[in-house]
Amino acid sequence: MRDQALFDKIDLHLIRVLYTVLTERNVSRAAIRLGMSQPAVSAVLKRLRELAGDPLLVRSGAAMVPTDAGLRMIEPSAGILRAAEVLFTEARGFEPQTARNTFRVAASDYLDPFFLPQLVAQIKARAPLCHIEIHPLSADSDYHTHLAQGEVDVVIGNWLKAPDDLHMGRLFGDEVVCLVSKDHPAVRRPWDAASWLTSEHIAPTPLHPGGRGVIDDHLDSLGLQRNITARCPHFGLIPAMVASSLLVLTTGRQYCERFTERLPVKILPCPIEFPQLMYYQLWHERSHASSAAKWLRERVRSVAEALRKE
Repeated sequence: MRDQALFDKIDLHLIRVLYTVLTERNVSRAAIRLGMSQPAVSAVLKRLRELAGDPLLVRSGAAMVPTDAGLRMIEPSAGILRAAEVLFTEARGFEPQTARNTFRVAASDYLDPFFLPQLVAQIKARAPLCHIEIHPLSADSDYHTHLAQGEVDVVIGNWLKAPDDLHMGRLFGDEVVCLVSKDHPAVRRPWDAASWLTSEHIAPTPLHPGGRGVIDDHLDSLGLQRNITARCPHFGLIPAMVASSLLVLTTGRQYCERFTERLPVKILPCPIEFPQLMYYQLWHERSHASSAAKWLRERVRSVAEALRKE
């Protein structure tokens, strides 16, 4: 009887505030994300604490952290919110012109720099009432958990092999080339594997501690190591760094081609043979059959195809 009485006090708004506060770990940021005032969020958090019989969020130094009970609530609350979001749209099918879904896309900025702008434009043109959230893939990103908990719908990037319990759709393959300044010595005279390896290279910051990336994973398989002297977590800034230095960026041709008319840079063949860079979209079984998620994945695929034809 007590469980039923407790259940009757819980509504979807409470779950939404609970999830947002626990993931933001900050009442002020949660209030901004929820479109509520900070006092209103604090009042709901007080009610949640009373219902749970637990503080849920406690101070640790200058930061706030979830309690053990709070941590256990994150995944179930995400599942409830995701189920509620698709409950009625899935029953009647996904109608882009009238749907009000929120699409959450996590993407690496190793992608063609036109990719995300065109994806957003296509979604807004076909589903004007839907919201779009673009999430970065960074060293702190646990994209597997984010997919499982419904925090993102699809992850776009390049992997040699995706986790076994995720679905994977191929988007395109790309030739590995080098981007250098027009003043780089390799522009004036051909380079061989040895001179490429000893050149000063710039590489993205790994997505996870100890990660090496597909370029260095392949070199490792050949027993080779390049001379990386600079790293940057913002891939979109690297071409400008290359243009004003003797650094070498080794990545996909499609990405490099977007900068050859904007910056004093040149694309050169890589003297070491690499397999194609393969780009994929990943999604979880949780959203595999969702009509809205299928529609989103089709938009991702169509944008990738259009960019490859340019």
